[in-house]
Amino acid sequence: MGEQAGALRGKLRNLVAEHLPADFMGAFTDDPADLAAAQQFCRTLADEGLLCMSWPAEFGGRDASVWEQTVVREEMWAHHEPRGAQYMGVNWVGPIIMRHGTAEQQRRHLPLIANGEVIWCQGFSEPEAGSDLASLRTTARRDGDGWLVSGQKIWTSYATMAQWCFLLARTSKEGKKQQGLTIFLVPMSDPAIQVRPIRCIMGPHHLNEVFFDDLRVTDAEVLGEVGAGWSIVQDVLSFERVGIARYARCEKLLLDAPEALGAAWDQLPDELRARWTRMQVHCRRARLLAYRLVELQSKGQVRPGDASGYRIAVTKLDQDSAEVLMEIIAAADAADPAVQRFRDEVEDHWRYSQASTVSSGSIEMQRILLSRALLAAS
Repeated sequence: MGEQAGALRGKLRNLVAEHLPADFMGAFTDDPADLAAAQQFCRTLADEGLLCMSWPAEFGGRDASVWEQTVVREEMWAHHEPRGAQYMGVNWVGPIIMRHGTAEQQRRHLPLIANGEVIWCQGFSEPEAGSDLASLRTTARRDGDGWLVSGQKIWTSYATMAQWCFLLARTSKEGKKQQGLTIFLVPMSDPAIQVRPIRCIMGPHHLNEVFFDDLRVTDAEVLGEVGAGWSIVQDVLSFERVGIARYARCEKLLLDAPEALGAAWDQLPDELRARWTRMQVHCRRARLLAYRLVELQSKGQVRPGDASGYRIAVTKLDQDSAEVLMEIIAAADAADPAVQRFRDEVEDHWRYSQASTVSSGSIEMQRILLSRALLAAS
């Protein structure tokens, strides 16, 4: 993209500087104002045609290239993801509804996502069905012309603030456990749904338990075919794992380190600065791997093994860079306000890196998926 990508990056950075507080550390802090700022920023991006720019124009996008959307994705992650929970709707809920939804579902949901007006959560994992998602027990049983959903989900990000849930439930026990699963698009406002927050090192809003007590849904809320949910899940995970540009956040923090430390930078051990250099190389490697997957995804060719390989690389990058950065800030002047800001950013990055090993499927499961793909191809 060359100059076009540079101009887009410049515009996005100007919008961040103009519309977000200087101390913004993401939408999910203890301060409700941060979530409000993120929601407003999403609407600003939508007004500028930048929130869902690679979507087709008929669904609220600009028919932009996947590379332009990748620039947006990178700049957002480099600046504490000021789209907040909206990235879920933009990256995969919307595209999945485009692929598998009815015309009515598309009319109902896509404009709200494209305008930054709605938050989605994902009802997948359960207490005994995390990495082995197909073992889930939440059931949807026929009741006249609709369904009654009962069960429990866990680790559900954004459930306290979401208006809609992308819910996976079992509609049949026949055949293999991957069969008989169905996706429902359900409103979180229904009184049959209860949300209980789970406090964790990542702060409020991230993780929740969600309980469904005979939630009544109709066939109009089924996404795709009844019993065909597992194939849709594979699409979801490919979009989700490719869509998080954490390498951009790692790279920005690494590049900010020398300026943040000032004179103390030259006093760091040579071994630590060598590791800092290696982390930048790993950032570029993760970026190139992401670009390869974006190109495959644009052609509809991403397979589970491709996404798993990327997920392993970026998770390791998250964790390894966080450890290096934590050692670097230990040598910084804690009395300097600018250094304290950098310290807060690094500690936030470290906390996220601890959770990244299990989010979107544990790294152990990603290795199994990648191994299976390599064996199948050999």
